[in-house]
Amino acid sequence: KFDVFTTRPDTIFGATFMVLAPEHPLVTKITSAAQKQAVADYVDQSSRRSDLDRKAATEKTGVFTGAYAINPLSKEKTPIWIADYVLMDYGTGAIMAVPGHDERDFEFAKKFELPIVRVLESDSDLPFTGEGKLINSGFLNGLMKTEGITKAVDHVVKENLGSRKIQYKLRDWLFSRQRYWGEPIPIVHMPDGTLKVLPEDELPLTLPEVADYQPTEKGEPPLARVPDFINYSGGGRRDADTMPGSAGSSWYFLRYTDPTNSKAPFDFEAQKYWMPVDLYVGGSEHTVGHLLYSRFWNKVLFDCGLVTHDEPFQKLAHQGVIMGTDGQRMSKSRGNVVNPDDVRAEYGADAARVYISFLGPFDKDKPWDTKGIDGVRRFLERIWRLTFNENGAAIAEDCNIPEELERTLHKTIKKVSEDIETMNFNTAISAMMILVNDIYKANIRPRSIIKILAQLVMPFAPHFAEEVWHGVGGEGYVSLATWPTYSPELTVDDKVEMGVQVNGKMRGSIQVALDTSEADAITLAKEINSVANALDSMALAKVIYKPGKILNLIVK
Repeated sequence: KFDVFTTRPDTIFGATFMVLAPEHPLVTKITSAAQKQAVADYVDQSSRRSDLDRKAATEKTGVFTGAYAINPLSKEKTPIWIADYVLMDYGTGAIMAVPGHDERDFEFAKKFELPIVRVLESDSDLPFTGEGKLINSGFLNGLMKTEGITKAVDHVVKENLGSRKIQYKLRDWLFSRQRYWGEPIPIVHMPDGTLKVLPEDELPLTLPEVADYQPTEKGEPPLARVPDFINYSGGGRRDADTMPGSAGSSWYFLRYTDPTNSKAPFDFEAQKYWMPVDLYVGGSEHTVGHLLYSRFWNKVLFDCGLVTHDEPFQKLAHQGVIMGTDGQRMSKSRGNVVNPDDVRAEYGADAARVYISFLGPFDKDKPWDTKGIDGVRRFLERIWRLTFNENGAAIAEDCNIPEELERTLHKTIKKVSEDIETMNFNTAISAMMILVNDIYKANIRPRSIIKILAQLVMPFAPHFAEEVWHGVGGEGYVSLATWPTYSPELTVDDKVEMGVQVNGKMRGSIQVALDTSEADAITLAKEINSVANALDSMALAKVIYKPGKILNLIVK
């Protein structure tokens, strides 16, 4: 028997395997003879990785112990694995894995071909982590999450199979560094062994000026060699350590609201105006690292009435990693490092910036391909040739805009505006490429459209956009110009492709206007050979017509 910790006891019937942290004391006791070497090797490998690395890892690793456990509710025999995505200091260092409804467990199960059971009702693909009625769950069937958790825990407690527990994600933090540069710690060690917190009238505690930043001969921090600082009245001694850099990273965003204030960390009204942070972009390791402590600090300040917001960040986005051309992380040892300075020198900073945004979804890892940047540079060059001739003279002109090109423009403004908000930068750039293609097809150099195009491309290629902006007569900086707007009616196609069915079976499609009448739609449909053949010698009994969507002819 061993204890596992779970925040979702309602999904216990979906637990198809168990996972122990590599450091779990049971690992050596339950591992079978056949698996001993493989387990020992994996434990050794995991011991060389930090908790932060283990939590941030995208690829799941693990090894089977050769042992099994009985699920106390389903009575199913489940294999016990060890994996380093389970940490010893979280819960009990052991989890019940529910791959149908947990992303990490799902990835692990798929990699090692372990069974996956759906216990939450949903039409969504697995893993499904939303709300749903419990299924395949015995006495919990039909219950929703909250009621299911309560009933599962009540049953476990009643049958003496487990107990309730509160588990905090915030863990103790090593909060000192043996260096000079850092916030001094406002604690005094008194002769009787007690610790004295500095009173408010002795704050802020500032670093003394020092000539030597090196540790003492005894290995003490640099502040230990400053008697006037270290020695405190009454025989006390200040702490010679300073706070880590993470201390500043727990509240720097508040300082940004009032960076020149010499009397306070920040002005109350300034933080009220600027906070909370709209968007925080960082690697996934930040989520389980300093962002947890940033939230803790902010909540303490909120409870003290010093800030007006309970949460410091409104939205968090993780960026993917630009991989080497071989699809692996860039490293000198692999010899796959791409020097951005070389790319900038050959293609320009803006082309490099646009290409990185165009490589793929913002949050996904993407392999670098130097050949691909040529296409992006050609895209920018095509815009340039619409604006300037080979001598650098402006050649854009005022001209009539074809209706179809006008529609493409408004669709592009809408698409780019929405995609930037959702950080789908690659598809925003694709939309601009389509617009440029259509401009060339129209064989014109429309100043009004190029001017808007300069605004749309500005977030990705600011220097390039500024040149184009002024080339078409834009005033001031393009980055300060009002963002273009679109007409909703021009983003909807006049004609759409509509499917034609006969007795519910798809027979083809027709191009129709949104206001095409039923009679005209039927006439167009009969021109399709497959439809005409299906109607041959048959009587039309009923017509199901949804303009612009579907035409279904029911015949007998």
